[in-house]
Amino acid sequence: MNKTLKENSLERIALKMVSSLDLQEVLITITQGLVDELDAAFARIWLLGPGDLCTECVKAEHCSNRLQCLHLKVSAGMYAQIDGEHRRIPLGAFKIGQIAQSRKAVVTNDAEGDERVPNKSWLRENRLRSVAGYPLLFRDELLGVIAMFSRRKMKPNEIDRLAIFANQAAVAIKNAQLFEAVQGGRRKNELILNSAGEGIYGLDLDGNTTFVNPAAVQILGWTEEEMLHKPQHALIHHTKPDGSPYSREVCPIYAAFKDGQVHLVTDEVFWRKDGSSLPVEYTSTPIKDNDGNLLGAVVTFRDISKRKQAEAALLKAHEEVKQLKDQLQAENIYLQEEIKLEHNFDEIISTSVAFKKVLRSVEQVASTDATVLILGETGTGKELIARALHTISPRKARPLVKVNCAALPMNLIESELFGHERGAFTGAISRKQGRFELAERGTIFLDEIGDLPLDLQAKLLRVLQEGEFERVGGTQTLKVNVRVIAATNRDLKQATQTGEFREDLFYRLNVFPISLPPLRERAEDIPLLIKHFVKKSGTKMGKKITTVPQKVMRTLQNYHFPGNIRELENIIERAIILASEQTLQLDESFESTKSADASGLKTRTLEEVEREYIVATLEETNWRIEGQKGAALRLGLNANTLRSRMQKLGIKKPA
Repeated sequence: MNKTLKENSLERIALKMVSSLDLQEVLITITQGLVDELDAAFARIWLLGPGDLCTECVKAEHCSNRLQCLHLKVSAGMYAQIDGEHRRIPLGAFKIGQIAQSRKAVVTNDAEGDERVPNKSWLRENRLRSVAGYPLLFRDELLGVIAMFSRRKMKPNEIDRLAIFANQAAVAIKNAQLFEAVQGGRRKNELILNSAGEGIYGLDLDGNTTFVNPAAVQILGWTEEEMLHKPQHALIHHTKPDGSPYSREVCPIYAAFKDGQVHLVTDEVFWRKDGSSLPVEYTSTPIKDNDGNLLGAVVTFRDISKRKQAEAALLKAHEEVKQLKDQLQAENIYLQEEIKLEHNFDEIISTSVAFKKVLRSVEQVASTDATVLILGETGTGKELIARALHTISPRKARPLVKVNCAALPMNLIESELFGHERGAFTGAISRKQGRFELAERGTIFLDEIGDLPLDLQAKLLRVLQEGEFERVGGTQTLKVNVRVIAATNRDLKQATQTGEFREDLFYRLNVFPISLPPLRERAEDIPLLIKHFVKKSGTKMGKKITTVPQKVMRTLQNYHFPGNIRELENIIERAIILASEQTLQLDESFESTKSADASGLKTRTLEEVEREYIVATLEETNWRIEGQKGAALRLGLNANTLRSRMQKLGIKKPA
């Protein structure tokens, strides 16, 4: 019976060791089995591993290759510790290292008499008689060494069966190592998936989820159970960023396991469980088997909300910088040097009594902060007088800010005057200062004040009375110290009677009115002005005009000039262009206009004359208003002013 038990001992150990894929459990089963079943005094297994303890290894002096050595993994019997002097054995050193290097077994029943076994005194002390050491080989791969020490002699059949058992042990150990590697890789992959900050999920060829990592669950708000085995496109990817439906047939995620290509998308949206969306970028990578067959896809995505916010903040910052740049440029335009560009008080050209009276009024009121209302027809020099007022005023070191109330679009006038807060209206992406703020401690010139909308007239009145206002969309009351100069070619008194202009505002503006005489009432100034414009335009065009014929001078002095000085300047400029030599020559179209019956002119109103002249000019330009060949340039008017005059005079292009 005992013989049968002994014969079956190795089979029982082998059966037990192959029933497990846990490496440590397999090693313990082998060594403890040898102790229990074969009466081994102790048994040990060393496995090949990297050189990791070289600086503290007691056998380092015997090591010729520190890249790898034998690691003691398990010990059973009289020696159970694995951290002693034999925990690392160099290849080729001592009997265990020699077994590994030679790949040959060492078996003896006379340990004391066998020269291959050292430490004879240790053998005698522990009464050890037999030693069996085998290399653990799997195919041609060296796994390590197994050794058994016994106090009894081993029988021949045991020695034969131990060699077979060593091979079986090598197979069991290799299987456990492979399983451990697979499990380690799987755990590693799971750790990667679970620790990844990006959302990751897998799809089969039907688009159903095969796995999902915690980040995807957290980002999207769905549970793992709610996402697994569900069509993900319908669940989280069913619309485009603009909200339009997104068909799975054109979805890049699905395309990956159809065309086998990696698809990277940087700007789409996924949908959370709570119904909200988030901007994402994702990569859809196809999965293939060893034969190259497509199995599905892995989708890696990330929430790019913060990046979008950063981009928006950067865009906002750029816009604010641009706004600040524009504001600084605007302020620069209105700085002191701006009022000296073309016009200056010293450049006002006049010897007429009527205009000298105007200049005396300018000198009288300039030193005060009184509101001034400049009245006069188009082209009489209202802006020039406003500049002169500012230039000789105590505010001359600060900007003169201009606002043409007729030229600004109706929906932007309030914003231009008083500024706006960010988000006050569509397109208001940042705070903007208004013209009143730009004119702080300076002067604001409100040209064409008669065209200011009624709803803004009340706000302007408040600024004049109390010096305060709010930006569009704002709640903070701002105080300003601004001198107001207004100008108009309209009869504001009559406009108050028709309800087109607030009476209280009219009286606040009309504190110190200055009326500019039309050019037809300043005939003595025409020769001086002609000389000035000939020199100015001639220099600009590179032409030198030395002669102004008397006929030309008389024609211009007798002309009605509905466009006043601006019209005269344009006439001279056209005449210089037409001049073939150094003699000023008038445009033929102007001469034909002058051939009209003089008595007829006297019997018609000013508006009739103005209307006729504007229509004639429009016809000459084929009703073109703007540009180098437009009527506005010929008339010496701003294009918006011309449109305003056309509307007032009822001038429309023939159908």
